[in-house]
Amino acid sequence: MLAKRIIPCLDVKDGTTVKGVNFVNFREAGDPVELGKRYSDAGADELVYLDITASHEGRRTFVELVKRVASAINIPFTVGGGISDIDDVEKLLDAGADKISINSAAIRNPELIDGIASRFGSQVCVVAIDAKTTAENEWICYLNGGRIPTGKTLFEWAKEAQERGAGEILFTSMDHDGVKSGFANNALAALNDILSIPVIASGGAGSYKDFYDVFTIGKADAALAASIFHFNEISVERLKRYLNERNITVRL
Repeated sequence: MLAKRIIPCLDVKDGTTVKGVNFVNFREAGDPVELGKRYSDAGADELVYLDITASHEGRRTFVELVKRVASAINIPFTVGGGISDIDDVEKLLDAGADKISINSAAIRNPELIDGIASRFGSQVCVVAIDAKTTAENEWICYLNGGRIPTGKTLFEWAKEAQERGAGEILFTSMDHDGVKSGFANNALAALNDILSIPVIASGGAGSYKDFYDVFTIGKADAALAASIFHFNEISVERLKRYLNERNITVRL
């Protein structure tokens, strides 16, 4: 069995790591370079860096800060935010990213997924999906950091992204984001059932058991979290020991 991955996430705004609840009410969490190094040294499997206001502000990701984070870590590094074309992808890979996460740009221009996969390989292309439920219990995808609803549903869009060449799906439940009440395990399990590529769970981590549940009930391949790591509520090392003791395969 492939090891389950633990992935801290740096949500970066104006050069500082921040964390909010349901995509709003942000508070500062520290320097992204220092945090990245801390997680790399602690045994995190990967690191995700998201420039969370780049798409909304219509600008590119800050390449220099990406370079500084990349130089401080020795684990796979995924970067997203403000990526709109192949040139952006190339610049971030040159800056030290191993994978690129696209969200709003992929929905607006799905052919970007095809382009990244054909030029750099599917393993480079992570399609991030921010979605929340409607009154009819349907998962709707959102653009620009959760600001703009789209006409796409989570499951149809994830399937299309896979067919176009995405190597992974990073699904964030906006309903669960920052609430610390557990991941959207039913939706994650349904995604796992319809996809053949890995699914990264995001949104809702609040306890050790939440991670156990996301890997067993939610069938996720990886779990991403931010505030519980940033504010020292849970450590990567202790979390991995907890999961290992409960027969979840992790890299120790």
